[in-house]
Amino acid sequence: MTRRATAVLSALEALLVVALGIAVPLVMLTVLWATQFGFQVDWIVFWRVAVIIWLLGHGVDVTLQLDAATVAALGAVEAGEPMLITLALSGFLLVTALAGVGLGRRLREQPHRILGELVAVGGVVVLSLLVTLSAADPAALPSRWQGAIFPGLVFGLGVALGSIGATNPARVRLRRMLAEGPQPWLAAAGVGLRAGLGTIATVIAVASVVTTAAMLVSYGQVIALSESLQADVLGGAALTLGQLALLPTLVIWTSAWLIGPGFAVGAGSTVSPIAVSLGPLPAVPVLGALPQEPSPLGFMTLLVPVLAAFVAGVVLRPRLARAWDENADAPGPLALWSAGSALLAAIVAGLGMAFLSFVASGAAGPGRLAVVGPDPASVGLWMLAQTLVGVALGLLAGGVRRSASSAAR
Repeated sequence: MTRRATAVLSALEALLVVALGIAVPLVMLTVLWATQFGFQVDWIVFWRVAVIIWLLGHGVDVTLQLDAATVAALGAVEAGEPMLITLALSGFLLVTALAGVGLGRRLREQPHRILGELVAVGGVVVLSLLVTLSAADPAALPSRWQGAIFPGLVFGLGVALGSIGATNPARVRLRRMLAEGPQPWLAAAGVGLRAGLGTIATVIAVASVVTTAAMLVSYGQVIALSESLQADVLGGAALTLGQLALLPTLVIWTSAWLIGPGFAVGAGSTVSPIAVSLGPLPAVPVLGALPQEPSPLGFMTLLVPVLAAFVAGVVLRPRLARAWDENADAPGPLALWSAGSALLAAIVAGLGMAFLSFVASGAAGPGRLAVVGPDPASVGLWMLAQTLVGVALGLLAGGVRRSASSAAR
């Protein structure tokens, strides 16, 4: 593929990512404009709302300012103050990241891969800035710099992940340096990184299953809340779309619940395995799946991250033992190298879950709804401690002695 063709196709990819992301809410809002408002309202209002929804899906802060009539209708004084909405509808974020992964894989073996990646990511940044500026309004004002950068960052991260494995001189040199480097040190670092990421992936996978099970068990409550809203077909479809966009955020909430600190749905509330305190909840049917009581397993629920880390340690121990075994002059016993790998895994897992908790938390409205989601610091520290214990036990499960073949050398 020529340089020009690569640039053109990458630019089209950027256009599709932004256009299709906004089109999902815009199509539904346009139908609402035609059926419920009879084309009487300026369509640009619905364009702005669609862009705001898409930007919220990428973690962009939006400041809402309700007019006096709406505040009077709601009967809430605090609603008259500017409201900062920071809770991400992370379903949009996930779709954008996956689109980036797909592009990165398609460009992996192209001769002009770097050009294509730069054009695509740069295109998303430029288009995001343009749509952010087009949606600016005193009633709903998105952060301009976040609107320009955040979607591009998400897309760029996906592209970087998708391009892993691409062949280029820099990557070849890096692999040669790693192959010629101090193997015990590199093996310990590799094991720690893999164990930390593996623990995060396992906890999120378990959280997905738990979230699905909670929705199935609470299906009646969720349906009852949906019916209480008395939404028509179009309104029900819009509500379903919004809840699907919120689903990845709910999975991270469940991950925080499994780890221990849990999450909040409003200031002063808490949902954790050992304590549940809920106040008035927003009229979102999916919140009907929230537990009303502590986990029947109590503290036993907190073993999930420890077991995930333990399994990661057991699976990766042969890699570390083999590297240590093949280097008879490696300083220190295998137990010391295992401890170092466990510490690195704990740091990776703690920072990773803290970041995910940060993405899945924020403000969802006025008053007590200014605090929603898990606390990143608490989740990160709990995850760090649990991963350290689990990975260390897993790496030490096979003993700490050098094999007979290595000892004979």
